[in-house]
Amino acid sequence: MQTLRRELLFTLAGIAALGATDAWAAGRAAGAPPLLLAQPYDERIDPALCLISEKYDGVRAVWDGRTLRHRSGRPVSAPAWFTARLPNVALDGELWFGRGRFEALSAAVRRQVPDAAEWHALRYMVFELPGAPGIFAERARAIERVAGEVGWAQLQAVAQSRIADRAALRRRLDEVVAQGGEGLVLHLAAADYATGRSDVLTKLKPYLDAEATVVGYRTGRGKYDGDTGALEVESPEGRHFFIGSGLPDALRRNPPARGSVVTYRYHDRTGTGLPRFASFLRLHEAM
Repeated sequence: MQTLRRELLFTLAGIAALGATDAWAAGRAAGAPPLLLAQPYDERIDPALCLISEKYDGVRAVWDGRTLRHRSGRPVSAPAWFTARLPNVALDGELWFGRGRFEALSAAVRRQVPDAAEWHALRYMVFELPGAPGIFAERARAIERVAGEVGWAQLQAVAQSRIADRAALRRRLDEVVAQGGEGLVLHLAAADYATGRSDVLTKLKPYLDAEATVVGYRTGRGKYDGDTGALEVESPEGRHFFIGSGLPDALRRNPPARGSVVTYRYHDRTGTGLPRFASFLRLHEAM
């Protein structure tokens, strides 16, 4: 009976992938494919109702059964041997080198001519089956089944676990961060597949972060005289502010172009809604 259930889950995932592939093809015509995006964790959410996983500091990648694509919808310049090992099932996950290696990973996936050694070193960590039926707890088991059927070390199902309460959640966060991890992701176990920003998927980190678009620059002074002192950025809500703290020297000498997207960390927001103590975290180059 258990074997039959596993086979049924795998079959459902495969059937759903065909529909998801068509949806992704339609989505590409209009731009980026629809994805589920995490919201910051809200303490009112009961972690006991969620499946918990590590938040990987990687590059989002979606496989539609034919093409591996970035979050923007642009194809990933992956080696043919890499995509040839992926199943005929729509997958959503992160390309990942390991903890603390985002910059090296970002460089690897941006290359127009992929470096075989780099691609042999990375893994595709899968956390969702786009468009698949069933609640997330069932889809998570189906992901394990798909990865097991492929039997390839570079394709892995993201490990999901249960946590009893908020105190246990904080202990788990401390453990992951102490080991060099970025944080945790909480996915409501009973949630159907969804896209957009939703409370069914939340992220918990030791700090808050957000994205903003570069719109200008402030000239540096003293040590950074002649270089960029800070980036002027615009939030999705249209608010303008400057980010100088944490900006690497290389980006001060050669700042990202206007229109580039950066991720920044901050502690909280002021009474007017601006981020407090905003600090540069990473650059998201066009992908």
